[in-house]
Amino acid sequence: MKVAGFIANRIAFNQQKSFSRFIIRLSIVATIISVMVMIVTLALANGFQAKVAEKIFSFWGHIRIQEKQPDKAVIAEETPITKNDSLVLSIKKIPEVVSIHPFATKYAILKTKDEIEGVLLKGLDSTYDFHHLKQFMQSGRFIQFNDSTYSREIVVSAYTAAQLKVKANDRILIYFIRPDGTLRPDKLTISGIYKTGIEEYDKVFAIGDIKLIQRLNDWSKSDIGGYEVFIKDYRQIDKVSEEIYNLNNFPATWDAKSVKEISPNIFDWLKMQDTTRNVLIGFMIIVAVINLITCLIILVLERIRMIGILKSLGATDWTVQKIFLRHSLIITVAGILIGASLALGFLYLQEATGFIKLKEEAYYLSTAAVKIVWWQVSAICLGTLLICFLVLMIPTYLVKKIQPVKAIQFR
Repeated sequence: MKVAGFIANRIAFNQQKSFSRFIIRLSIVATIISVMVMIVTLALANGFQAKVAEKIFSFWGHIRIQEKQPDKAVIAEETPITKNDSLVLSIKKIPEVVSIHPFATKYAILKTKDEIEGVLLKGLDSTYDFHHLKQFMQSGRFIQFNDSTYSREIVVSAYTAAQLKVKANDRILIYFIRPDGTLRPDKLTISGIYKTGIEEYDKVFAIGDIKLIQRLNDWSKSDIGGYEVFIKDYRQIDKVSEEIYNLNNFPATWDAKSVKEISPNIFDWLKMQDTTRNVLIGFMIIVAVINLITCLIILVLERIRMIGILKSLGATDWTVQKIFLRHSLIITVAGILIGASLALGFLYLQEATGFIKLKEEAYYLSTAAVKIVWWQVSAICLGTLLICFLVLMIPTYLVKKIQPVKAIQFR
C-alpha cells in the first residue's frame, strides 16, 4: 500500500510538463465546477421554494377553517360562522399549532379625488400577530385597534397605493355594498403600505379591522369569516389539517383547508422546480463521472511503460490498480473540497449582498434566496466521492490486460 501511495503521489504532484498533467488539472476543474453547481443549485432552489412558501403562509396562515363552500371561489367573501372558543382551545392543544386567529373578507372600493380601485378587504382583530406580515411592510405601520369601536385605519398594497397615488397617513374614501344593497361610504387613514411581491395578492387585498366588516354585514361580534391557523412545520400541513377536521367538536358544516388549495398554481410551479433541480444535478454527476473515467483512461495509457516495468518487477495487477485509484482519489477529493469551498463562499456572498437580482413580477422575489441544508452539502460531497470511486474501478481493469513485454516496448 505504501509503494502504491508513494508512486501515486509522485505521478499526481509531478511538476514536469506533460499531457497527463494538463488532463489532471482539467479533471480537477471539471470536478470543482460539478460540485459547485450541485451545491449552489440545491441551496438556491431550497431558498427560492422556502421564501415563496413563507410569503404565502405569512399572508394566509397554513390552514384556513371556514364554512364549506364547494361552489364558491377560494378567495372570496366567506359565509359567516360563529366563533367557537372550545374548538379554538382544542386546536391550540395540537402540538404542531402555533396560533389561531379569526378573519373575514369583504369587497370594497377605494376612492381618492381622481382615482378609484377595487379591493378585497381582509379584516383581522387585535389578537392577530402582525409579526407574520412585518416582512412585507414598505412604509408606515399596521393598523391600531380600538376597544370601543372599529379602527379607522387601513393597510394597502404598494400596487394599490400607486394606482390611487397615495402614501402612508393619507386619508381615503372606502365604499361598501351593505346587505340591503345600499352603498355605504367611510373615511379611513392609510396607516401603512405593504408589498408581498405576489401579484395575485398585491392587486387584490387591503388589510383592516374585522369589526368594520362585522358592522357592514350586520354581523354580531361573534360572527367571523373563518380562522387562520399557523403551525410550526409547513411540511405537516396535510397531517395537521386532517387532525383538526377529525376533532370531536369540529362542526360538520365547516372545513379545514390547506393553504396549498388557495394558491395551487404557485405550489405546483414550486414543485416543478424540483424536477429542474434534479435534472441539473443528474447532468452534473454524469459530467463529473465521464470526465474522471476519461482522465483515468488517458493516465493509464500514458503510463503503459511504467505499468510494464512494475509488472516485470513482480507487482500484482491490484498493486498497479491501487496506484491509479489513489491517483484518482487525489483528483476527486481536491475537486470536491475546492468546489464545496467556492460554492459556500458564493452562497454566503449572495446572502450578504443579494447581488443576484430577480424579476419580482415573475419570480415573487427581488433577489435570489439562499437556504443551505448541511446534510445535502455533505451528501453531495460524499455521494460524488463514492460514485466516482466506484466508477473509477472500471478503467483500472485495463491494467490486467497489459502484458509487461509489450508494455515496455510501447512508444
